[in-house]
Amino acid sequence: MKEVNAAIITIGDELLIGQTIDTNSAWMAKELNAIGVWVKRRVAVGDNAADIRYALDEESKEADIILLTGGLGPTADDITKPLLCDYFGGKMVTNDQVLEHVHYLFEHVFRRTGPMLERNLKQAEVPDNCTVLMNERGTAPGMWFEKEGKVYVSMPGVPHEMKGLMEKEVLPRLLKQFEMPVILHETLLTFGIGESILAEAIKDWEEALPVNMKLAYLPHYGMVRLRLTVTGHDKNLLEKELEGQVRQLKELVKEWLVIDMDLNMQQVVAKFLKERKQTVGTAESCTGGYVAHLLTIDPGASSNFKGSVVAYDNQVKKDILGVSDQSLESVGAVSEEVVKQMARGVLKNLKTDYALATSGIMGPDGGSEKKPIGTVWIAVGNADKIEAKEFHFRFDRSRNIEQTAITALNLLRKFIVENDG
Repeated sequence: MKEVNAAIITIGDELLIGQTIDTNSAWMAKELNAIGVWVKRRVAVGDNAADIRYALDEESKEADIILLTGGLGPTADDITKPLLCDYFGGKMVTNDQVLEHVHYLFEHVFRRTGPMLERNLKQAEVPDNCTVLMNERGTAPGMWFEKEGKVYVSMPGVPHEMKGLMEKEVLPRLLKQFEMPVILHETLLTFGIGESILAEAIKDWEEALPVNMKLAYLPHYGMVRLRLTVTGHDKNLLEKELEGQVRQLKELVKEWLVIDMDLNMQQVVAKFLKERKQTVGTAESCTGGYVAHLLTIDPGASSNFKGSVVAYDNQVKKDILGVSDQSLESVGAVSEEVVKQMARGVLKNLKTDYALATSGIMGPDGGSEKKPIGTVWIAVGNADKIEAKEFHFRFDRSRNIEQTAITALNLLRKFIVENDG
């Protein structure tokens, strides 16, 4: 079965100067891959007609589907719609359904008073040779063009609006338009082994993979995700082939395996806690609440995360967490003794099943010969036992904080597994 390829073009000067982070193309690529479309390239261009035309010409050479987001607003810098009209040789006409929708939004949803501006009414103008895709979440409609067997779809750059159009209009239409191959992924998360060493450990297995399978290494802060991808047309057969290869891979990496799911470390910890109906709280000095931030990114965190004490100052460590003056004076805040006391303070004050505590020197200043920059103590425990471990990270401040947080979560994960089964 022929591979169906796509290209994503995101439009806007704000993307090129770093003012806005492009989250659209990542979400779109994931959704496309789920229906069997392989995204070959993602391209960002500014609000420049020549650059947009060039991107359309270039991407259509290889891609079957070209998706565009951005440049469909009512202001002068939004040039995508008239450019597409000219590119495909059409003329602008008013679409009555879109016009009615624009009026409805302004009168009943936005509740704007006074007459509508001409620039807002112009949102209902579309090229006469496109298929209009109704945007229920905004005024700018999506537009579907076809040329020489290729499909071009233009959508607003507002993520909420783009996602609505993709889910309701674009993805269903693509499934009807193309005969899609099957693309399946399985992901394993490992921790505590470098990418190159891991690759060497599974080299023979990787070299023997079938031609329709591909392994990707995705390293990040002490972790490596291994994503195994298989493509073909018989889903049942592919699932069996993939299952067999994953079974072999898990055996090869069992020493470092965290989970055989596409989850990050905080999601793994949350999963383990939810399954056990248990809770955790944190006491953070050097990480400044970053561990708590990671634990609360995903919805449903309230079921397993109770709270955090950001004890950056030693007085807070003493007053809130019960760390002793003697410990702070004799061994200092960055020590086994202090992080264990911080963890006990969490268990006492937050009444959680588990506690996690961090204290360290993140840099660029504050290090000493005995405790250089990057020195970190992490404690994890429950009412029965508290363990602490020292680490030495070698990065800049920001990365040291992130590395500490991920390492702390991994220690918590291991503690949960070892002490609760």
